[in-house]
Amino acid sequence: MSKEHLSVADYPLAEKRPEIVRGKQGKQLDEITLEALLEDRVTLEDLRITSAALRQQAEIAESAGRSTLAANFERAAELVDVPQDTIMRIYELLRPGRAQSPKELLAAARELREQHGAERMAAFVEEAAEVYERRGLFKKRF
Repeated sequence: MSKEHLSVADYPLAEKRPEIVRGKQGKQLDEITLEALLEDRVTLEDLRITSAALRQQAEIAESAGRSTLAANFERAAELVDVPQDTIMRIYELLRPGRAQSPKELLAAARELREQHGAERMAAFVEEAAEVYERRGLFKKRF
């Protein structure tokens, strides 16, 4: 999270605190302009969300008393650098009836933790494995 405490008063960051908002390659908001884009000084990477931005949003959500939303932002922050194909594969496994056993979800959780340092997401997938087992959601549903 940021070094200083953010609160609801800082939301939306782009309007209230633009100096702390940076793109994936470190550009500030005022550097991301149509002119810069036309001159190839801005790329798609400059527009991607950063884990820092998501953690800032989590901090604001927490200060607003929205802890569930804050936890979602924290998990999202962990996924920023996880390859898209990995995210989509695990997403597919999380759909009820797709994974055939807890073993598949636990392997996905282990991958998130060990290869990507995504501890919160790994715990989320592990929790899903427990719930799916309890509810019988590993049965083929389609």
